[in-house]
Amino acid sequence: MKLQDKLQSLSQERKAILAVNFYNFETLSGILRAAAKVNQPIILQVSESTILYLGLKIANSLARTALADYGVTGWLHLDHGSSPEIARKCLEAGFDSVMIDASENSFNENVRITRQVVEMSSQFDASVEAELGYVAKLGQSQGDSKYTQPSEASRFVELTGVNALAVAIGTAHGFYKSAPELQIALLKQIRQATPAALVLHGSSGIPDEMLREAIHAGISKVNLATESKNIFMKTLKNELRQTDEIDLRKVFPVAIEAVTNLIGQKIKVVY
Repeated sequence: MKLQDKLQSLSQERKAILAVNFYNFETLSGILRAAAKVNQPIILQVSESTILYLGLKIANSLARTALADYGVTGWLHLDHGSSPEIARKCLEAGFDSVMIDASENSFNENVRITRQVVEMSSQFDASVEAELGYVAKLGQSQGDSKYTQPSEASRFVELTGVNALAVAIGTAHGFYKSAPELQIALLKQIRQATPAALVLHGSSGIPDEMLREAIHAGISKVNLATESKNIFMKTLKNELRQTDEIDLRKVFPVAIEAVTNLIGQKIKVVY
């Protein structure tokens, strides 16, 4: 099944799927072990930073091989693509989906760039995600939120033809300095205004019940990155403080297990 079809089905059923960023083999393994254990599908995401770190072909091959070996149904997605050029490279490599993030531009410029990627993706029968509104990125202020407006969301999707839309309803990337307050009423209005699958970025640190409420109100894709990266590194650092072992094959498994446990918990919340 194409990812765009899966997302549309989830949107109609008021259900969601977990989308998790991986950074290396170890985090990928932890994610897929969790998905395999509960026999649930997953979206694997890579950012441009991960592509620079691993290499595009290696990232793609690693994800495809691991999905097959673990027996997990999944899709590969470019997270926060900054340009049509990187989106094309990922599509040509065989990605199932790409995100073009032109949200920091004007509405009209966001539309122009996004529509260009949508037209490009039609050659590959791939899904396209975009972002509308202000979801603070790492290092940016979380206090200047610009919420996605239902009327703008409707117009944006109509003008671009995107399959999925990341909406600004009070979340931010990274960890929260104070408890987030999701605008659930606004989310419901956006859901009524557009047929696109709605995406929640910045789910790390959001309470479980709040996530469930957002899914019930219309979120179909829940992105997770910071929490999995954090648990891997914290566990690894703690392990290294307690051992003089130099064989990484003996110290990494503890951190992999921590990722598996985290993703297993998140899957229970989202599905």
